Amino acid sequence: MTLYLIGLGLADQNDISLKALNIIKTCDVLYLENYTSLLQCTKEDLEQLYQKPIQLANRNLTENFEEKIVAEAKTKNVAFLIIGDPFSATTHIELLKHAKEQQTPIEIIHNASILTAIGTTGLQLYKFGRTTSIPFKEKVPHLETPYLVLKENQEKDLHTLLLLDLDPENGQFMTVHEALIILQEIEKRLQEHLITDNMQVVGCARLGHKTQIIKSGSLEHLKSFSFGPPPHCLIIPAKRLHFLEQEMLELWR
Repeated sequence: MTLYLIGLGLADQNDISLKALNIIKTCDVLYLENYTSLLQCTKEDLEQLYQKPIQLANRNLTENFEEKIVAEAKTKNVAFLIIGDPFSATTHIELLKHAKEQQTPIEIIHNASILTAIGTTGLQLYKFGRTTSIPFKEKVPHLETPYLVLKENQEKDLHTLLLLDLDPENGQFMTVHEALIILQEIEKRLQEHLITDNMQVVGCARLGHKTQIIKSGSLEHLKSFSFGPPPHCLIIPAKRLHFLEQEMLELWR
């Protein structure tokens, strides 16, 4: 019996690998995490493809029931379905750790991740620095971390990927517009002249899906652009770009 951590990819039910689909057919229990990202399909779409029921696992369920999930995998084949790649969100490392500690067989099936899909922008992946996230303002009223991470990356001449907060259970998804407003508010407090109206930024929505949108331009310009449905993410490029990177960003302008 085995616990399978299965990446679903970024778009919809069709992104799953053939290997993963064959494994799901052997599983007794399917869990779908629904707190790190958002697929462009429904749980019912997945169930129709798999021909099996799926139990939704929110953050509290996963964090409080890791022992239950791992214990289940001692007597059953259990699949934990994760949007993107199993480890693009660090929260799932705890599941791996707990399974290893309990000597529960575990198998990882990887898939596409936001961490590689951003290569579509033309910005070179090896020139990205530390990734950070922007939480909703009500969660962290005196937020500074994304600003400080951006500052560190800019000093090293590296690109910065900012992942935007989401709460699928309550239908709350941060937009590029909201993220830029938050960064400007932090700038007003810290006043280090890191965030300016004319700085170059790149906004992305639904990467990996046929409706994906990528737009580059000044911060002030992108604030007024509607990226449509979630999920969104934000990239702030390094100050110095390779000529090919600059040419690609011009194509997305």
